[in-house]
Amino acid sequence: MTVEDIIANYYDEMSDNEECNAYADMLYQEALRISMELNNQYHTPDEIREIMGRLTGRQIDNTFRLFPPFYTDFGKNTHIGKDVFINSGCHFQDQGGIEIGDGVMIGHNVVLATINHDLDPAQNRKNHYAPIKIGAHVWIGSNATVLSGVSIGEWSVVAAGAVVTKDVPPFTVVGGVPAKMIKKINGEG
Repeated sequence: MTVEDIIANYYDEMSDNEECNAYADMLYQEALRISMELNNQYHTPDEIREIMGRLTGRQIDNTFRLFPPFYTDFGKNTHIGKDVFINSGCHFQDQGGIEIGDGVMIGHNVVLATINHDLDPAQNRKNHYAPIKIGAHVWIGSNATVLSGVSIGEWSVVAAGAVVTKDVPPFTVVGGVPAKMIKKINGEG
């Protein structure tokens, strides 16, 4: 059983694999342990990158910056580009996958939620997973929430407090609940 098997199992709508569920539970507990380690004492920037590498299972670039606390319930399906900054209090629910492009800035208390629940009572709130993709140089303002299946195009801005339920085109400012286009950004510098 591998992390990749667990991630594939999330997308298998028919799957209810006992072995996968047990391994996933172990990975959730590992993420909680590592998050507690990150959040409950001071760490240098190098130590934070090392801890985030263990949390994600990937090498974290030396340009990455994070101000704890940081919360995730899985960690192993988050991909972080170069020169990324994540401010304090963020919550990443990454079972569905989170891709963060180069140069992204994420404000305080941002929630990235890749899981949704079925509304049909016969499905007993079955989980549905879809990735969040954040393009290069995106800026997500404080207290914003990005929901499952959303892609945010390069150089876009998500205003503070926005709830993003639909894709955001490149070079666009969105805000509100639900988020709507506020204006286009002149991409010619």
